[in-house]
Amino acid sequence: MMLSISADKIDSLFELIGSKQPLYLPVDNTSNKADFKRWEKGVKLSSALKTVRSAKDFFFPKAEKMVEYQRKGQEITVTDPRKEIEDFVIFGVRACDAKGFEAIDNVYMHMSPKDSYYTNRREHGTVITLACNEPAKECFCSSYGLDASLAKPAGDVSCWNADGKFFFAANTDKGKKFIEAAKSVLTEGDDKAVDSLKKEIADKIEKLPFAHLDLAKLGAVKPEQMMKIFNSKIWDKAAEPCLGCGTCTYVCPTCMCFDVRDFDTGKGIRQVRCWDSCMYSDFTQMAAANPRLSQKERSRQRFMHKLVYYPMAHEGMFSCVGCGRCLESCPVNMNIVKVIKMIQEDGDI
Repeated sequence: MMLSISADKIDSLFELIGSKQPLYLPVDNTSNKADFKRWEKGVKLSSALKTVRSAKDFFFPKAEKMVEYQRKGQEITVTDPRKEIEDFVIFGVRACDAKGFEAIDNVYMHMSPKDSYYTNRREHGTVITLACNEPAKECFCSSYGLDASLAKPAGDVSCWNADGKFFFAANTDKGKKFIEAAKSVLTEGDDKAVDSLKKEIADKIEKLPFAHLDLAKLGAVKPEQMMKIFNSKIWDKAAEPCLGCGTCTYVCPTCMCFDVRDFDTGKGIRQVRCWDSCMYSDFTQMAAANPRLSQKERSRQRFMHKLVYYPMAHEGMFSCVGCGRCLESCPVNMNIVKVIKMIQEDGDI
């Protein structure tokens, strides 16, 4: 038996949790879309499928202070500006975004040295995933083996909105802690409604236009196959319409590139880490030159990393989760699905 709460009483759960620690949930914005916002009285859960940006912001923010330096004469003082992070909860994360955390974890937590800024936030955050009752036509998470119905557990707690109730199942110790904290407003519920919803979602996913993309030529390929893809003629066509705006990288749940800038505060130097994009002409700019001078080279780098380089380094796991945000946001309609199809149709690869 799962624990559940009536959908019309979900605000009482938010109030219970939000009164004890920061709670964030998808909330409608002024553009008829949704963003994650901290819960406070009056804040309502959005019915939108996805937020504009993924929940990775909570662990890898757009900008963060890293260190500050002050100099007095020959004496230099180094200050760590980080504050102690309190536990927090993110409600309504979709399965694709939860998988995105795993992609970043592999680089920032599971490689040496660990990124202490990112790791600290991950350790304090509790992720509650919410099944996708109405997958969008741009979604293609199933092509990567992800399950929007959450039949495969995701996050610290899996949640389903079924038959007028929200059902909860803990997947980790942090998830069990959340359930324990919420027990006073939860009741035991018949999980047959959840089983029915999972099947319903699975049936909807099967009908999506990109439900089963052919990835046979991609993934953890051999070096010779990687070079065939790298040297393919498709990159000229793929890059031709690209504006280099970087929108795709900023909405992507797995993009993790950053730049580090130093700013003179008048009292010292503040070092800040901020998101960067491989689609920008000054990305990885060095004193000698930029290693990727053309938009073709920059576009190729982005898609090769998502579909080939990352899987080769991480046991076949793609650095794309099929969320569809890049399909929705690209101003020239060039996206990773088109690139995947172009690679599969290239007879020279």
